[in-house]
Amino acid sequence: MLFVITALDRENSLELRMATRAAHFDYARATSAVRLGGPFLNENGDMMGSLIIIEAPDLAAAQAWQRSDPYAKAGLFARAEVRPWKATANHCKAEL
Repeated sequence: MLFVITALDRENSLELRMATRAAHFDYARATSAVRLGGPFLNENGDMMGSLIIIEAPDLAAAQAWQRSDPYAKAGLFARAEVRPWKATANHCKAEL
């Protein structure tokens, strides 16, 4: 089942994001859960949040994945939500 994670960074946390970025990518690769993802950008083009689509057996597993993400463990996010998600358009041909 697919889930979408939307998260907004705490204010002035770009340095923390950059410091934990490699660990975040390592976690994503190691778990093989991520189907599509990328950062939200502010008006200056700086990263300020995340949208991640993951595959997990159920909502509890998706929430556990999000809580274990190095970004979340580092306290990067001001808030994060995990919701069930269904692909209805895929014009970028992502492998969902």
